[in-house]
Amino acid sequence: MAAMTRIFKPQFSSIFKRSLSTSTVTEDVNKARCFQWVFLGCPGVGKGTYASKLSNLLGVPHIATGDLVRHELSTSGPLSSQLEVINQGKLVSDEIIFNLLSKRLEDGESRGESGFILDGFPRTIRQAEILDSVTEIDLVVNLKLREDVLIEKCLGRRTCSECGKGFNVASINVKAKNGLPAMIMPPLPPPPNCASKLISRADDTESVVKERLRVYKEKSQPVEDYYRKQGKLMEFDLPGGIPESWPKLLEALNLDDYNHKKSAVA
Repeated sequence: MAAMTRIFKPQFSSIFKRSLSTSTVTEDVNKARCFQWVFLGCPGVGKGTYASKLSNLLGVPHIATGDLVRHELSTSGPLSSQLEVINQGKLVSDEIIFNLLSKRLEDGESRGESGFILDGFPRTIRQAEILDSVTEIDLVVNLKLREDVLIEKCLGRRTCSECGKGFNVASINVKAKNGLPAMIMPPLPPPPNCASKLISRADDTESVVKERLRVYKEKSQPVEDYYRKQGKLMEFDLPGGIPESWPKLLEALNLDDYNHKKSAVA
């Protein structure tokens, strides 16, 4: 735990301060890039996709604990033998996650990084409480999507074994039912040079995906209530795929004007 305390320094100042309804966010972005944001949501909802896009827009690192775990597994690192539970849809222990995250933040600090967008952490109340004890989270974005669509998305995920980029071969077109909205999400196909090199994640099977969703509801949904009580939670229902959802998310974050200005400069 000492390592976590050392890495999360006060220099990561809060600049958002729950001002979602104001127009000062764009001004703050231009003044400093010390965002400390968390992305929550069920497995497969798209946390990594949207966190990564915001990371590129705001110039702060996107840190996905799931990627840290999979990297450790792929390199057969010292913790890899303790990480096999991820392929069964179970949560990795807090201690291991803290070790991986602390190392990532330490490496980033040595490269001059400040701020972060966390994806996949915290997943339990205990993790959230420990995170609060060492730093201040400015905003928690909770992405939401109907469960049947989540399952289809997870089963359609593919990764290029050569370049490492992610794609999705699922063509989702579900009807409205039981008060849930209709949802259309076209596939995100790979370019020709990646098409023959696609692989599926070991944990993207229907049984494992359903287990991950069950575990999330049991362990992680209380985290939503934890941040809701702090007034830091912003709920966002994804209306569709990336082309439809991305501009609406920027609007919800009051970053749409900033995005337009940055695009114009580029």
